[in-house]
Amino acid sequence: MFIDYITLMLINMVAGFVILAYYVYEGLDQVNPKKWIPGFGMVGAIALVTGLHMIFTWPVIGSFNIAFGETSVLFGILFMTASIAIAQGWDLITVAIYAFFAGLVAILLGVRMINLDLTRQPLLSGIGFILSGLGGVCAAPALYWRNVRIFRLVGVVVLLLAAAIWAITGYLAYWDHLSGFSDWQPLPMR
Repeated sequence: MFIDYITLMLINMVAGFVILAYYVYEGLDQVNPKKWIPGFGMVGAIALVTGLHMIFTWPVIGSFNIAFGETSVLFGILFMTASIAIAQGWDLITVAIYAFFAGLVAILLGVRMINLDLTRQPLLSGIGFILSGLGGVCAAPALYWRNVRIFRLVGVVVLLLAAAIWAITGYLAYWDHLSGFSDWQPLPMR
């Protein structure tokens, strides 16, 4: 049996997308955006640590380490850097540019996941990756044209749809993992 903490990564991503949607909806207009620092920092730390562990140790089967591990690193560094940038009062445009390229990776993985019929629900997972990627691709336009309310609202909807898909996937996976891993024992106890 392998170590599988993709559930943690998924629910962390749900929290991140909800926080980010709220930030896009309300926080871009705030004079003092410091209240967003802890949320972005927590999400970023969990995503970065779990993603790095996954890409260096490959604890799950096959290409899932690439799909979930590498995108978690990209997601995590984006959130960590956003929290630092907000704390320092820096402009977020370079973070948004980085998000564009990370978003392209997520879109590519979503299409390929559907194409290869990966996961138990490849269409749902693929759409989740594609919507997640669209959130990154649209970050720079939403930041640059922050006064155009429709860009922000579309971004909020995309982020919340991605969060909903990952919430369904993650909470169902927690449900299944409690049953599937109930008899698992560490190697020394076997």
